[in-house]
Amino acid sequence: MGSVNNKARPFGGHHHHQQPLCTRTHQIGALLLVAATFFFTSLFDRSFRPCASHFSTVDLIPTSRSSVHVSDGRDLLWPHRGYGPHLDLKIYVYDDSEIDGLKALMHGRDGTIDSSTCLKGQWGTQVKIHRLLLKSRFRTRKKEEADLFFVPAYAKCVRMMGGLNDKEINQTYVKVLSQMPYFRRSGGRDHIFVFPSGAGAHLFRSWATYINRSIILTPEGDRTDKKDTSAFNTWKDIIIPGNVEDGMTTNGATLVHPLPLSKRKFLANYLGRAQGKVGRLKLIELSKQFPDKLECPELKFSGPDKLGRIDYFEHLRNAKFCLAPRGESSWTLRFYEAFFVECVPVILSDQVELPFQNVVDYTQISIKWPSTRIGPELLQYLESIPDENIEGMISRGRQVRCLWAYASESASCSAMHAILWELQRKVRLFHQSTETFWLHNGSVVNRNLVQFSDWRPPMPLP
Repeated sequence: MGSVNNKARPFGGHHHHQQPLCTRTHQIGALLLVAATFFFTSLFDRSFRPCASHFSTVDLIPTSRSSVHVSDGRDLLWPHRGYGPHLDLKIYVYDDSEIDGLKALMHGRDGTIDSSTCLKGQWGTQVKIHRLLLKSRFRTRKKEEADLFFVPAYAKCVRMMGGLNDKEINQTYVKVLSQMPYFRRSGGRDHIFVFPSGAGAHLFRSWATYINRSIILTPEGDRTDKKDTSAFNTWKDIIIPGNVEDGMTTNGATLVHPLPLSKRKFLANYLGRAQGKVGRLKLIELSKQFPDKLECPELKFSGPDKLGRIDYFEHLRNAKFCLAPRGESSWTLRFYEAFFVECVPVILSDQVELPFQNVVDYTQISIKWPSTRIGPELLQYLESIPDENIEGMISRGRQVRCLWAYASESASCSAMHAILWELQRKVRLFHQSTETFWLHNGSVVNRNLVQFSDWRPPMPLP
């Protein structure tokens, strides 16, 4: 038996001629390999981050693992729990010439409505999202490899411009859907529709019959005040931001710049029409009682005294808090506009739904107050909030307001980035509907056992 102090000998009888197990060259090579691995790992990690922000580096919600936050490297990071490490998505965008009727939904029955005229106002998002997807690196021109299908339509704008009436819109949508084999294959589950106004999907009167399984992009989460049922389903649809004036959302080209808190004249403001809505009427009466605290000017949106966009934003920036009561529907564009004049939005709409809730904690950047308690109590509460708390909310809002801007895909952060992440969470590997069947060899057939590749329009809709 050898001593415990004996060192292990290398195999072979003449160990004094054995080469060392690890030469200096090997050591240097190993160090270089470790350094290269670290470098490329960091490079790939940064390349898969979906958004970056050029704003503050303070965490939005430092204690939450599920929230979007800004890193020390000035990157807007998406949580793995919310979205994942990178996008892997293929979206097919229908062309208006391939489906009979689609052109009418985009340009009216006579084809005379130009898409540029539909870019303004609350319905502008239906055009912006379409244009961004046409240029997206996630767009595919092959239906067979698509994860999702986008159906472009500017129906709200076309209706407002007199291009189609409600009955024509309904009939045209049904006609369009009957010509889409992939829509029938999945029952519409992998098809995307945009309804950008307060009417939501109700603009298509038969939505509940034909697209109740489809993915609906809309800023409107509730219309039960006027309809028997809401068209928004929190498990399949996506709330999108309203269409804020481009001159306010583009970096370096803002129409109006925010004022320091010390220079703001009012505690709060409400800029909008009464429209006979209880909450808005209460605010107007409240402003008469406390004119030095709450501004509610009588706004005119037509005629010689019409309020211009610059005047509107100059009014909006002159208060610490921007009040956003319910109007014709639960959502209001004023909520999103508040972030760009840097006043804290106060939501006075109980049924409101907000975008990207799985990554944005709205308690950190806004206030929601019961609409049934609009009165002096509201102003007393807002007045009690120290300026340093207001500044903190504004700062955190500044970090994420890029998510309300419909910027190009080259932008480091935008509403489109967030929408794409939300869409990726809707992707299914398998597609089926009540009119879809499959056989032992994997072929998909219809009720008459006709293979999917041979389906021809018009087809019965699921």
